[in-house]
Amino acid sequence: MIKTLILSALLSSTAAMGVCMAKRKNIIFHISCILHHLICFLYFSSQVGGLWRGGSVRNETGGGEKCTCDAFLPSSTFPVADLEVVEQTADEISHMLELEMGKIEEFEIKITEYAEKIEKLTLEVDTMEKNPDDYKEADFEEINVQIKQVEALVLELQLSVNASIVVFESLHVQISVMVETLNRLEKIHDKNLVLSTRREYIKLQVELEECERRHQELFNPDIGSCAHSGIIRVSKPLVSQLNAHLSSGYYYGGWGKDSKPIPERESMYWYSGYSSTTMVDIRFYTDYKNLILRTPFLHHSLPSGWYGSGNNFIVRDNTLYYQINNPFAIAKLNFTTVKYEYRVVAKASPKFSYSSSPNQNFDFAADEAGLWVTYATEESGGRMIIAKINEASFGIEEEWKTSVYKPSVTNAFMICGVFYAVRTIDTLTEEIFYKYDTNTKQEEYISILFERFRDKYYNLDYNPTDQKLYMYNDGYYVSYHLWFNHTVQATVQPPVLLVT
Repeated sequence: MIKTLILSALLSSTAAMGVCMAKRKNIIFHISCILHHLICFLYFSSQVGGLWRGGSVRNETGGGEKCTCDAFLPSSTFPVADLEVVEQTADEISHMLELEMGKIEEFEIKITEYAEKIEKLTLEVDTMEKNPDDYKEADFEEINVQIKQVEALVLELQLSVNASIVVFESLHVQISVMVETLNRLEKIHDKNLVLSTRREYIKLQVELEECERRHQELFNPDIGSCAHSGIIRVSKPLVSQLNAHLSSGYYYGGWGKDSKPIPERESMYWYSGYSSTTMVDIRFYTDYKNLILRTPFLHHSLPSGWYGSGNNFIVRDNTLYYQINNPFAIAKLNFTTVKYEYRVVAKASPKFSYSSSPNQNFDFAADEAGLWVTYATEESGGRMIIAKINEASFGIEEEWKTSVYKPSVTNAFMICGVFYAVRTIDTLTEEIFYKYDTNTKQEEYISILFERFRDKYYNLDYNPTDQKLYMYNDGYYVSYHLWFNHTVQATVQPPVLLVT
């Protein structure tokens, strides 16, 4: 448009020069008018969205010339009155809601009172019906009057509630009209989509904050901290590779990291796999690379008298904790001193194992709070017992009884002193369905689903050094990242784990 104006003015100026050089001043005037139009265009296009029209050069009375620039606003100016009606309606609705909420509180109090009266009258009537000879006619009349009074009160309350329902329906209609009016005003007058863009910006900002929070949890987890209220999500399975034997037939066993590594062993991994539930050896790797390359720096074979049973063993503080069957006990092997020990746990029963495999009677776990073992007893009816182990004495410090039946559980683990039980949902889905907090002695049924890589698994443990779950899944090394609920702080915070 600007180019058209400029060309038009220049053409008219050239024509004027051809007719008479005396009209040179008109050329200057026209150029001045062009600049004037340009200023008008820039001003009004920024102020009223380009609602302007080109000016004209015309002779005024007395032969004078004047450059004009006319702007026009939309035929419908902003309806301030509509906005005021909306604001007034919002105030009225707010006031009415406060009144109705007050009535609801009164209704709650009356309902409680009436319920108590009805309960009392019911007991009195029952007593009268059982022993009618003990009461006079006046007593029956009094009860009858009381019943009619309660009936009247209930009817009155019902009418009040119905009236409130009508008010709420009316408020709903007013709110719908108000929202429709605001949407109409926004659609007509928010030409530059300022409000919708702002909403999108706020939405993106919230999503960005959530993304940054998850990134922080994923790449900079608060290792050792229990300032959360538990797991809220489990990642998809992260599959490293098939076991060191490169055989899917070695589906019993486990893998992972030392939950309390000694100096210079912070990156160490371990693996033990076999084709039966008997544990005979274990391999150690300096780091993840050597685990993948299957080059252990230590391959330790257990002596026949110390063979392990089951798959729920762990490594902590350079010590292997596992189950033995002769005698039926918990055992440990310190790889620093190469010393074996065992302890018989009173009342622990070999009759109860996880649903996925036999001989998984003792399940060891380690978290930010220390070392644990779970099992079931005949006294508990097969329900799982959580026991805290004193690492120095290898004795049981304290026990907690849960209400979850061990044969219904696929596996379990501990995080920050909280016991989590897992069960199988279908061929590729597991569910964390139960938790018991040893800090508060509170239990809760939950539902956190996560995906399995393969059909069966026999070892699942949490490691506090990286806040991951490690699963030995049909011979494959599988791990999971965990997300915790940091919006609600844990009631009791166990000691912080210091990884040296």
